[in-house]
Amino acid sequence: MKKLGYVSLFSSAGIGCYGFKQEGFDCVATLELIERRLNIQKYNDVCSLKESYISGDIAKNEIKKNIFKAIDNWKKTYNQKEVEVVVATPPCQGISIANHKKNNELGRNSLIVESIKVINEIYPRFFVMENVREFLNTICTDTDGNNKQIKEAIYENLGGKYNIAFKVLNFKEYGSHSSRTRTLVIGVRKDVEEITPYDLFPEKKNPMTLKELIYNLPRLKNMGEIDKIDIFHSFRPYKTDMLEWIKDIKEGQSAFDNKNLMKRPHTIINGKVIENQNKNGDKYTRCYWNKIAPCVHTRNDILSSQSTIHPEDNRVFSIRELMRFMTIPDIFNWSNISLKELNALENKEKVIYLKKNEVNIRQCIGEAVPTIIFRQIAQNILASSKRDLLPLSKVKSLIKKNDLKSNNEIINFIKKNNLNFCNNTRVAEIANAERLKNAAFYTRQDICFSLVNSLPDFSEKNEIKILEPSVGVGNFLPTLINKYKDIKKVYLDLIDIDVVSLNILKVIIKKIVVPNNFIISFINDDFLKHKFNSNYDLIVGNPPFDKIDKEKISEYRKNSWNKSKKTNNIFVLFIEKALSISENTALFSPKSLLNAPEFNEIRKLIEEYRIDKIIDYGEKGFKGVKIETISLIIKKRGRINNSVIESYPLQKYKILNQNYIINKEFPYWLIYRNKYFDNLHGKLNLSTFKALRDRTITKKNTNKSGKIKVIKSRNIEDGKINYLDNDRYIDNYSVSPVAVKYFNKENVLIVPNLSYYPRGAFLPKNSIVDGSAVVLINNENIKIDVNFFASKEFFIFYRIARNYSTRSLNVDSNSVYFWGLPKEYIKYTPFKDESRSKFLFVENINQM
Repeated sequence: MKKLGYVSLFSSAGIGCYGFKQEGFDCVATLELIERRLNIQKYNDVCSLKESYISGDIAKNEIKKNIFKAIDNWKKTYNQKEVEVVVATPPCQGISIANHKKNNELGRNSLIVESIKVINEIYPRFFVMENVREFLNTICTDTDGNNKQIKEAIYENLGGKYNIAFKVLNFKEYGSHSSRTRTLVIGVRKDVEEITPYDLFPEKKNPMTLKELIYNLPRLKNMGEIDKIDIFHSFRPYKTDMLEWIKDIKEGQSAFDNKNLMKRPHTIINGKVIENQNKNGDKYTRCYWNKIAPCVHTRNDILSSQSTIHPEDNRVFSIRELMRFMTIPDIFNWSNISLKELNALENKEKVIYLKKNEVNIRQCIGEAVPTIIFRQIAQNILASSKRDLLPLSKVKSLIKKNDLKSNNEIINFIKKNNLNFCNNTRVAEIANAERLKNAAFYTRQDICFSLVNSLPDFSEKNEIKILEPSVGVGNFLPTLINKYKDIKKVYLDLIDIDVVSLNILKVIIKKIVVPNNFIISFINDDFLKHKFNSNYDLIVGNPPFDKIDKEKISEYRKNSWNKSKKTNNIFVLFIEKALSISENTALFSPKSLLNAPEFNEIRKLIEEYRIDKIIDYGEKGFKGVKIETISLIIKKRGRINNSVIESYPLQKYKILNQNYIINKEFPYWLIYRNKYFDNLHGKLNLSTFKALRDRTITKKNTNKSGKIKVIKSRNIEDGKINYLDNDRYIDNYSVSPVAVKYFNKENVLIVPNLSYYPRGAFLPKNSIVDGSAVVLINNENIKIDVNFFASKEFFIFYRIARNYSTRSLNVDSNSVYFWGLPKEYIKYTPFKDESRSKFLFVENINQM
């Protein structure tokens, strides 16, 4: 049975994480520097194992080892494979806008980087970070030793492995009952399908006013008074001369509003009255009954802190009142002595207890995340993880069982079933594909998120116009709605050439909540022919990748979408038109867009604009379809600057200058270009060969025996040709118009065409090559060290040059450029009897 575990870093008293306990999670390891706060977690039994409570400094290796040891112990004890969640709430002294005593806090802020390291090591399914509003923009010292914004550090270290979203929320709008504006960062591991960070954020809720929340608690009129039935509802004492300052102020007023100087906060020095400063503007302020509770700060124990005074009593709020503000349940224990026993103490003993513990309790509350916030996240993790996601085989079985062949049958099925949005769109997409005899490119929600989350926020606009040019059954809708639900008005146009898809979408869309700010229009037309009356702020989606016939392509080119004349792939036309009518374009495409000669022209067009992001999904984008895909975000405004490269195959997130990855020296885009590549590139003569590929030699025109052997890619080993028993032959090389260019010439180099294991060999006499291999022609008669192509050094160089592709690997007029030879002797390392597959995604020689 699966046991859900969480790790809590900088956990304080565990107030926020108690929400995970409420939902049945077990604390695998909890780390807190201050022992007395960690003890409060022990009083609440958040961990089932004693070794899970860890006190110490996370920056120390010994402490990190203790965390990992506790995790291993928990996994072994309960036979679990992984940790579900890591929660990190690092100290915010160097970040908070409420703190006026900032010095050099880079080291302290780098505790966040320690959290990042631990998350990377644990590799949980989910992670949650919480901190103050300015958190993400604050500078920290990252793992590479460079100072950068925390947001950048999070993405660069974790963005390759996790889908990450952040929101700045006032928790009073999300279940808490006090104003508390904080940044929440949520990450979902990329192998967790159909769950996005958007699914896990807390939902909006109406907060209670102070009157609704605490009016029923007894009034406390006397200094030091303790409620007889609740030790935590008490009148905290203060200097008696301060009573004059606050006793006459009304709700919303500050002691500084008193007209009499002697009734305003002051000190007397040498007989002279010196009025205190009121830096934050809400010191000594009495709160309103009919308003939401103010932010609870760590110094909630003093009158001079921000908005700490009860609306009616002349005191700061009691611990019990603060607990209600912060949604801390009454069953939460502050002591190893039960509440019943504490309430039974004599008054003197209660005073002693409070004197010893009250400040610690109050500070813990002031530093805490409201319990309800993390509880909602825990609930959402549970709900999302329990979501019944149908495998492809089950989807196909449902389609067959219900005979979903027509528009009406699919629509009726969706109307009657209780399937969730993901399952309905999968059924509809695949049933539709079978109806149209197309490949089903079902776009999962986590894949949609990867693109949508990186789109512009448009926070400066009151209304925006978005177009999805090939909407299908609407896979992008949930993420688009989540992304832009706070924009005042969103005009969302959904266009599709297939009326059946649109009719299905109109039914599916009723299964999700569409906020009132979204105005949705359905357009049944061909995007490439449709005449739009105005431009868009954003075009986003997953266009078709099909090749179309000459007649159709000619028809589209009449509409002036004709810059890319060397290709008949329709997705290129989608990009062209999108760029002509939208400020921002975000579309999926085949990965071959990065390098194939047929896309030279569209790449040249895109290069004119700012490429904000390229996401390489490799083969992980669409299940059941053997194609490598990428997505791009292109901005027409703004100078060309840095581009984000997010890689699923390498689990990396990098920020590189656009002019570095798109350089005129190279024939196409190199999104993984790095120092290793540049170093070897400088030592090679590139653009040395021309590629010849012979597609005329097929099995039909070859025989089991003959005068001339046909060499295939499988015959090519490291520097030599390996003959096989089932090799094929021909009798006359003139059957191939290509072969006459190289037949029986000296030092003809041949290499495999579709292989990520580069190698080469010289073509033997009386041999020709079929289309599985490529002939590299060099007219300068330079010396060729054929073994270099089988070296580890060239292997890495070539993998980077091919953008770590696993399918888009033709040796063509572009990629042949990278089959370079050393300018002078360099020492290289041959592969021995080791599998090269484990090195497919290494970035430099040190990783081999």
